Amino acid sequence: MQPPSLDIQIKTLPTGPGVYQYYDKDESLLYVGKAKNLKKRVTSYFTKNHDNYKTKVLVKKIYQIKHIVVETETDALLLENNLIKKHQPRFNVMLKDDKTYPWICIKKERFPRVFPTRNLIKDGSEYYGPYTNFKTVHTLLDLIKGLYQLRTCNYDLSQEKINNDKYKVCLEYHLGNCKGACEGLEEESEYRENIEAIRQIVKGNFKDSLTRFRKQMMDHATKMEFEDAQKIKEKIEVLEKYQAKSTVVNPKISNVDVFSIISDESYGYINFLQISYGAIIRSHTTEIKKKLEETDKELLELAIIEIRQRFNSMSREIYTPIEVDVGENIKITIPQLGDKKKIVDLSLRNAKYYRQERFKQIKIIDPDRHIKRLMAQMKKDLRLPEEPIHIECFDNSNIQGTNPVAACVVFKNGKPSKKEYRKFNIKTVEGPNDFASMEEVVYRRYKRLLDEEEPLPQLVIVDGGKGQLSSGLKALDELNLRGKITIIGIAKRLEEIYYPGDSIPLYLDKKSESLKIIQHLRNEAHRFGITFHRQKRSKAALDTELDTIPGIGEKTVIELLKHFRSVKRIQEATIKELAEVVGNSRATKVYNYYLSKKE
Repeated sequence: MQPPSLDIQIKTLPTGPGVYQYYDKDESLLYVGKAKNLKKRVTSYFTKNHDNYKTKVLVKKIYQIKHIVVETETDALLLENNLIKKHQPRFNVMLKDDKTYPWICIKKERFPRVFPTRNLIKDGSEYYGPYTNFKTVHTLLDLIKGLYQLRTCNYDLSQEKINNDKYKVCLEYHLGNCKGACEGLEEESEYRENIEAIRQIVKGNFKDSLTRFRKQMMDHATKMEFEDAQKIKEKIEVLEKYQAKSTVVNPKISNVDVFSIISDESYGYINFLQISYGAIIRSHTTEIKKKLEETDKELLELAIIEIRQRFNSMSREIYTPIEVDVGENIKITIPQLGDKKKIVDLSLRNAKYYRQERFKQIKIIDPDRHIKRLMAQMKKDLRLPEEPIHIECFDNSNIQGTNPVAACVVFKNGKPSKKEYRKFNIKTVEGPNDFASMEEVVYRRYKRLLDEEEPLPQLVIVDGGKGQLSSGLKALDELNLRGKITIIGIAKRLEEIYYPGDSIPLYLDKKSESLKIIQHLRNEAHRFGITFHRQKRSKAALDTELDTIPGIGEKTVIELLKHFRSVKRIQEATIKELAEVVGNSRATKVYNYYLSKKE
């Protein structure tokens, strides 16, 4: 049966919380979303002008709208998450993760074993985790093994079998790693006390174990059992050392989840820290590809629901750097200072480092994706109408007012295109005038590109502040290129970026990829310009010494320099040495010229 028109479908939507689903003409699920007010949220898709191309495509494809009404916003969040995972709609972001994470298992046995596993068996055993890597699991188990003597065998240690001498102690007993429960050498109650202490350690609570060990140490000391007291003291030191390493904030901060997000134009990076008694017991960072220009708030809300489900978190309080809405039964705290702020900053730092590592990996593994991401980021950071695939940067060089020259360097896809670099001798400007020189070279560069019907850059950068930018803009106006090419100026001192008609400069993050590309352009233009300027000054110096000698041409100068390597050696040469290179007549002219200078 054909559904009613979209207008009717929207008008009949309820105003309560729920989940909406968009389908196309082929009944394929396009998108799943949650809403406090279903009617208001869905209506916004059809009344707003969407800047994002993918959102426009989504709206164009919507043919049928289905919805599910729920009691609360929390229910809507959970239902949205489950539907996205089940159906994987084309326009939804998804936290893909096919890893099987490790757990620590306390086996349901008379004398429970403690071991790592990836398989959860519903037999009444206790599972702690999951942990994001096996290194954390092994570190914890090594600590537990050093503190408590637990069995590692998988025997059925029923009282009946122990009474019948079914088992004999193994090497682990003789090494002191096990107390020999298999031969009845250890009481079950004592073993259970150790297991309870291990539960607390795995949860991040070291207090009970330390209290118990200190009491045991004092009991041994009172009984003059100093060797046993020393062994317990060593265990206390191991536990205190581990506690000091793992505690990052106030131990009173316990049973808290910390989430943070760093994002760029295409991806979001979400870090999750789980805190127990001031210690990080779990850390995980994930990457999400944006589909419909989702905000940080939207991405973070999705990630919080999914990650908490994945890691089985039951914490009732969450710290985040931004306001999020993940249900009425969870307390959201946005710390401003103190230990809570410190732990959120740590989470943000983890997200930033993960992003940097992904950038480095992608640069090596998938350079095309890296370039696309870089161009998209520059477009956003510099407020450009299109991605700056082709960028050109200009720099003037007129050191001490002599030999004024300029350089233009060209970058394609964020990398130098050296074969397209261009040098300019300043022709129409008398004396050192940076503003007039900038106007001349910008005009000449783009007049030529227009005449030769060559492609124009998307972005032009002039090295300098407002003055140079105004000069460059004036040249573009003369060529009717204003609005067709974006031009900006970068001032050296504070890396200020100026835009035409805007007196307030833009400051980019000092570590941003966009600023690094701009700095590379500016430095490359400066280097190229300085090199050209030096060549001009060197040539000018030679011209005054040799080319001004009457009767001596360029060919003679080259022959002399090739042989003697410097003007100084030519000055010091005898007439015979000169004649061997250029003949008697020209040798006499050169020799007499320098002789007259000495007089």
